[in-house]
Amino acid sequence: MIWWEDFRVGDSEELGAHTFTEEEIVVFARAFDPQPIHTDAEAARAGFYGGLIASGWHTCAVCMRLMVDGYMNQTQSLGSPGLDSLRWPKPVRPGDTVRYRRTVLEARPSKSRPEAGLVKHRWEGLNQNGELVVAMEGWNLFGRRPASR
Repeated sequence: MIWWEDFRVGDSEELGAHTFTEEEIVVFARAFDPQPIHTDAEAARAGFYGGLIASGWHTCAVCMRLMVDGYMNQTQSLGSPGLDSLRWPKPVRPGDTVRYRRTVLEARPSKSRPEAGLVKHRWEGLNQNGELVVAMEGWNLFGRRPASR
C-alpha cells in the first residue's frame, strides 16, 4: 500500500507508454469529442492541423488509465479537488507513441481531515520525438498511514 507519507517532493516515475491508432482516435472522438479534426481524416487533412489528431481529452484519459494502473490502485485514493493547469502544446497524431510520467511537486497534510494528505503532481506526456504533448498539474487526496503501522 502506498500512503500519503510515501510521496516525496521531487520524486518522478514513468507511468508507461501508449500508441494512438487512427481507429482508436476516431472511436474515442465519436463518443466524447466529435469534432471533424478528430473524427474525419479527409476533412482534417484540409484543416488547420493538416490531418487527423487525437482529442486532448483522449490523451488525458490514457494518462488517467496509466495513473490508475501504475499507482492509484495501490493507494487509498480519496479523489481530487481538481487540476490547476492543463496544456496540449502539440497535437497527437495517428501512430504517435506517448510516454507518460509523473512528478511530485508538493505534499502537505490536510488541515481539515487528519486522516488524509494532499499531493500535487505534474503529469506529462512526450511523443516519440521527446516533444511535450500534454501537461497537467493538480492535486490528489490520499490516505495517511495509520498510526499502528
